[in-house]
Amino acid sequence: MFAVIKAGGKQYRVVAEDVIRIDRVEKNPGEIVTFGEVLAHGGDKPQIGLPTVSGASVAGEVLAHERGDKVIAFKKRRRKNSRRKRGYRHEFSVIRITEILLDGKKPSDKAPPRPKREAKPKAEAAPEKKSTRNKTSAERATPATKGKAAAAKK
Repeated sequence: MFAVIKAGGKQYRVVAEDVIRIDRVEKNPGEIVTFGEVLAHGGDKPQIGLPTVSGASVAGEVLAHERGDKVIAFKKRRRKNSRRKRGYRHEFSVIRITEILLDGKKPSDKAPPRPKREAKPKAEAAPEKKSTRNKTSAERATPATKGKAAAAKK
């Protein structure tokens, strides 16, 4: 089952166990956050809200808070010795979607443990790759060429 939620003025399509990065929410890592604005949900009986689906919500666990890449706003007015440099880093929250709830159900207080994934089987030894270094003129010469060069020297 999937749901389309609205958070921070943006829309996200989520399923259970998805990890999304949204604008910062005021919750500590490990706490549960609930998104009440569910625009649509799909599964056995898909439903689109007008504008939201009544009684539907999505719960997620806050994993961490991060900051985005620095954005630099540099303004210069030529011939006036006027320069302004201003930097900005946007703050994000990383959230793991725990459950999609319908019919007015309440989210659980604690996030369920994450299912363990099985380790991928190791691949067999890969064939050795050819060397990428440049060959010398002696290495480039074919055996027939080597014989002719040796005969020419005599």
